[in-house]
Amino acid sequence: MRKPVGKLGSSTEKYGDPTLVRFLIARSMDPEKAAKMFAQWLKWRAAFVPNGSIPDSEVQDELRPRKVFLQGLSRDGYPVLLVKANKHFPSKDQLQFKKYVVHLLDKAIASSFKGREIGNEKLIAILDLQQIAYKNIDARGLITGFQLLQAYYPERLAKCFILSMPWFFVSVWRMVSRFLEKATLEKVMIVTSEEERDFFVEEIGEEVLPEEYGGRAMLVAPEDVTVPPVEG
Repeated sequence: MRKPVGKLGSSTEKYGDPTLVRFLIARSMDPEKAAKMFAQWLKWRAAFVPNGSIPDSEVQDELRPRKVFLQGLSRDGYPVLLVKANKHFPSKDQLQFKKYVVHLLDKAIASSFKGREIGNEKLIAILDLQQIAYKNIDARGLITGFQLLQAYYPERLAKCFILSMPWFFVSVWRMVSRFLEKATLEKVMIVTSEEERDFFVEEIGEEVLPEEYGGRAMLVAPEDVTVPPVEG
């Protein structure tokens, strides 16, 4: 894969094998397709996140409702992002919303670094649909989030749990699902049965899961999380 990346005018010099393997897996181990995806990712990062990260100051409107929480690491060491959909409203500023998604993904992934990024870090997402109303439904926002994950964060999603899906959201989810790759869909679990809920609690761990979901933790806003400095 390194050779075709070079032919595209890009470089893999700063990245180890675990990073490249993520792109290879996302493109069915085809080095040419993986190289193209990697080169597009480098170009996108340079343009969209030129300073390496998006600060809180650029996404204040999205942070204000305190609708997303970063709960620490799951039993398997994955950062846990929890979204309370009933506090979300479709954004009038799509650019800021995209920056917000990138801000959250970058911070979640960085929170799992142990001094240095390996390149194969993953995260768990929880989408809580409890008490949502029609005004909270944002199919465009969901599609945007998943598309950013698929295009620029290959193999970063370990699992996505959807809780308390109401009947009127089922058709929305069917429509959103059409934009998801098969590999992404396979990582999504809509929790409905008691057995699935037990599996969900077990996967996350009571230590980081908030009390209202069967755990023992408090909710933690991303802006209250300090990401340790990366070595090197």
